[in-house]
Amino acid sequence: MAGRNRKRNRFKFLTKKFPIRMQRKLVMLFMAVILAFVVLIGRITWINASRGSSYTKVVLDQQNYDSRVIAYKRGDIVDRNGTKLATSERVYNVILDVAAMTDNGEKDDYIEPTKAVLKECFGIEESVVDALIEEKPTSQYEILATEVDYETAQKFNKIDDDDKNYPNVRGIWLEDDYTRTYPYNSMASDVIGFVYDGNQGAIGIENAYNDILNGTDGREYGYFDTESSLERTVKPAKNGNTVVSTIDITLQSIVEKAILDFNQEYAGDGELGSKNTAVIMMDPNSGEILAEASYPNFDLNDPRNLTALYSDQEWDDMSEEEQVSAMNDLWRNFCVSDAYEPGSTIKPFTVAAALESGTLKGNETFYCGGSKNVLGTDINCAHRDGHGTQTVQDSIANSCNVALMDIALDLGADDFTRYQNIFGFGEYTGIDLPGEAETSGLLYTAENMTDIDLATNSFGQNFNVTMTQLVSAFCSLVNGGYYYEPHIVKQIQDEDGSVIETKDPVLLRKTVSSETSQMLRTYMKATLDYGSGQGAQVEGYDIGGKTGTAEKLPRGNGNYLLSFIGFAPVDNPEIVIYVVVDEPNTDAQADSGYAQRIAKAIMEEAFPYLGITTINESGEETKTEGTSVEQTEYTDYDENYEETYDNPDGSYIDEDYDPDLDDWAAGDTSE
Repeated sequence: MAGRNRKRNRFKFLTKKFPIRMQRKLVMLFMAVILAFVVLIGRITWINASRGSSYTKVVLDQQNYDSRVIAYKRGDIVDRNGTKLATSERVYNVILDVAAMTDNGEKDDYIEPTKAVLKECFGIEESVVDALIEEKPTSQYEILATEVDYETAQKFNKIDDDDKNYPNVRGIWLEDDYTRTYPYNSMASDVIGFVYDGNQGAIGIENAYNDILNGTDGREYGYFDTESSLERTVKPAKNGNTVVSTIDITLQSIVEKAILDFNQEYAGDGELGSKNTAVIMMDPNSGEILAEASYPNFDLNDPRNLTALYSDQEWDDMSEEEQVSAMNDLWRNFCVSDAYEPGSTIKPFTVAAALESGTLKGNETFYCGGSKNVLGTDINCAHRDGHGTQTVQDSIANSCNVALMDIALDLGADDFTRYQNIFGFGEYTGIDLPGEAETSGLLYTAENMTDIDLATNSFGQNFNVTMTQLVSAFCSLVNGGYYYEPHIVKQIQDEDGSVIETKDPVLLRKTVSSETSQMLRTYMKATLDYGSGQGAQVEGYDIGGKTGTAEKLPRGNGNYLLSFIGFAPVDNPEIVIYVVVDEPNTDAQADSGYAQRIAKAIMEEAFPYLGITTINESGEETKTEGTSVEQTEYTDYDENYEETYDNPDGSYIDEDYDPDLDDWAAGDTSE
């Protein structure tokens, strides 16, 4: 009974011993498997050692790899007539495939011939190649030289194609690249700007339109096919767009020649002819800037070369921080970034505000005895002996401070400051150049302006403007009252020359009536007919304008900023020119004649080129009549009162200000 209940072992077969014959067969099978693995491992080791490169190519069949970047060409900057102001020229980088030269370390046959060609064509020392062989024997991309010119590249290409005389040259190839060049060197340097770190614009148009000028790199992809041949797939680069500026290179040349002539004439004893000399020429009916220049300028092809301003010893004695500051000062665009007290060029605006507000009718007269007492303080006129009785026209023509103070005090602080804003003073103009000065804090408000401040503001002292602000506002004063946004770029084209976008004139606001504009043009014609601007008159043309002489802070040091702003023809202005001379290198600076002579030299050449209507063509040769006062030595207006204004001339750049270039120029350069 007990035997029947014992459980059977279902896994007994697992413990059963194999017969001797079976055990021998299993041992033989195991030995055969081990032997096969030994043979396979040996075979793999032999293949890898003897034919590894070939089999690597087979393994990489249809496997993509990133071969190289194809550089895009940065777009050109051209003048309004298509003349290139900035362009990118093709150059080449010398690339060495170390692995190909050494045949993956298997042969030395190609090393010496390749080194000899590198030395002969590109001046690359053999030690450079030897170091690469030792340090990076498997590298397939090593840059040995950059910016190789076309002639040198052609010399190498002939050698590369000559398999008969140079059969063992391997691993050298040339990669296309571009370098930025400026055909006119220093011409319009502040406006054009330059690039650094390849394709990053530093200042000027190069900076403001950086994204428009830049393109997108292409790529070349390669793979090995089943026959171990290298196949390539190319995604081409998308080149940058061309920026068509409003600048006319002929006018720019005329302007810069006049500026240079003046500064060379007055240079001496290691001093420049002036601290700054600047000119803007603008189309008053569109806001287009036809020429813009300042002195000293710099070579766009070598912007860090300041040898014209500093001797080698002076430069070496400067700290790195001082050197950077000196370069930034030189690169800063005075016309856009610097603010200053404008002086008497502001007087037409004061008169315009009074006419528009109804305070002034235009038939009033004023008496100038040489000074005016305001709140117990005598403020002198520039003509210490006094101008006597002056009409409104005379007050502009003879630049009478006393008459202007009378007009402004009648106008009042509320209307005066309101019209300052209407004319755009204290505000950004929106010009499409970087670094525009922030001037809102450089003007009085109606709340903090005293009668003395109002009196001095009326003739252009105790508040600051920029050249761009004043010339833009002045254009509206003479063109019928239309304030156009100033701009330096008129069109964007693709690399084939097809127009992508066009910048049409942008009318921002109406500043004065056409009647007021007409009266101001007549008053400013008198300035050149019998007033303070006779030195700027050009025979055969009907010109209006205004002179300016502003004593700089701190007062009493004999430093002045001189200016002249003019337009032609008077009846229908076609051009406005604004000249500023900051601290001329002369014993007596207070003479606006310096600015007038520069303006006259420019107008004499520019007007015929532009086809400005002459007096003969218009058939209207009229002279304005009024009281002419003999010019006397300038005397400081403010010597009898304590100075309260403390904003000196100079840069007022707001680094956080990012000008809006509008959607028209926001073209997408990426695919």
